[in-house]
Amino acid sequence: MRKPLVDPIPETDSSIVEMVKFYNETLGFCPNSIKTMQRRPRIAAAFVEMNKAVMENKGRVTSALKRLIAYVSSHATGCQYCQAHGIRAAERYGAERQKIENIWSYKSHPAFSEAERAALDLSIAASAVPNAVDEEISERVRKYWDEGEIVEMMGVIALFGYLNRWNDSMATTIEKDAIASGDQWLKEKTNWDGGKHLRDT
Repeated sequence: MRKPLVDPIPETDSSIVEMVKFYNETLGFCPNSIKTMQRRPRIAAAFVEMNKAVMENKGRVTSALKRLIAYVSSHATGCQYCQAHGIRAAERYGAERQKIENIWSYKSHPAFSEAERAALDLSIAASAVPNAVDEEISERVRKYWDEGEIVEMMGVIALFGYLNRWNDSMATTIEKDAIASGDQWLKEKTNWDGGKHLRDT
């Protein structure tokens, strides 16, 4: 697209000071998606609270695995903005290099456990339209994860379902640091190029 559907508000706007601080700590920059949501502040505030709740770790679903789930979900839906954000966050939250580099070989690569394979299969199936979570996937997920951990994983998938639709429909401009992560980790193996998302310069 030649321009985003809605422009983000400037980062210098006093209404987003706390959001900028929060995202500078998590991603290293404040996403343009949040700056766009801030045109209706309650939406932005609700999203940030949901994000914090979803990414909080209560069981064995690590921060790194949550971000790999987010990336896989975003790839399944086709949102290149969220793919770059997901893989960047995975790196920043401690995902092993082998896992990032071999994410699309997760079904067989030795870096991934059977529990992680089940979680990533759930992410792809739950992100499909129509939904593809079936009895076989459900049984495998329940074999390795308890109910609370499954809720955490589904929280990530659902959160990124919202983000995928928001950012792909808005054609949110992709930030230079997200571009760098996409180019580093995704460009060669998945032909990632940023898609419809204009690039911040």
